[in-house]
Amino acid sequence: MLEAQSMQLMVADRLRARIIAGDLETGVGLSEIALAAEYGVSRTPVREALKQLQTEGLVEIRPRVGTFVSTPTRADIVELFQMKEILEGAAARLFAARGEIPELEALRRNLETSDEAVARGDVAGYAAQVGDFHDLIVRGSGNRKLVTHYTMLMNQLAYPRLVATSLSRPGRLGESDAEHGRVLAMIVAKDEWTAERLMREHVRASQEALLGAMVFAGDADARS
Repeated sequence: MLEAQSMQLMVADRLRARIIAGDLETGVGLSEIALAAEYGVSRTPVREALKQLQTEGLVEIRPRVGTFVSTPTRADIVELFQMKEILEGAAARLFAARGEIPELEALRRNLETSDEAVARGDVAGYAAQVGDFHDLIVRGSGNRKLVTHYTMLMNQLAYPRLVATSLSRPGRLGESDAEHGRVLAMIVAKDEWTAERLMREHVRASQEALLGAMVFAGDADARS
């Protein structure tokens, strides 16, 4: 029993990581037989892993059709970013109340590296820092329940795939970096409510940049 559960967790963890990283594109079909052969397990742990990932919002199981990597709609992105705004705003406020903690020094280093990337015009280098910045904000809250819910939310967003898209809007690279800097300044100043407000504004700005750069099913019809 434990071995079966272990195999299921292994398959789920590996598939989750591939989906989040973008190695498996949205809409792509997932074959139980192929995955079982790839991971060296029977179809049962693969089937259970896919059910788990469906619960997390990462795959869609269509009875008698197949299993596919979830393709988020515009409404999905908006709703997930609304939750992201709430959680990260609360995290920034809680972080600001805690003073000098290890995450604060890590956040300072993150901003230094980010500033250097922006100065070079290095979009990929900056994008690599974005996820760490947001993770540090959440971990710095010191609230384990918040961290748990945030982790599941970010898995559903497959966030690393979206960062580069949001940064493709002209001028967004510098804007994002400046927004990060203002949030950090308020955390350092222990201005809890301003930190929350600025963090929420930053998430909304990122959402607007992302939605402006993404094309969703039905967009072409809506324009015609």
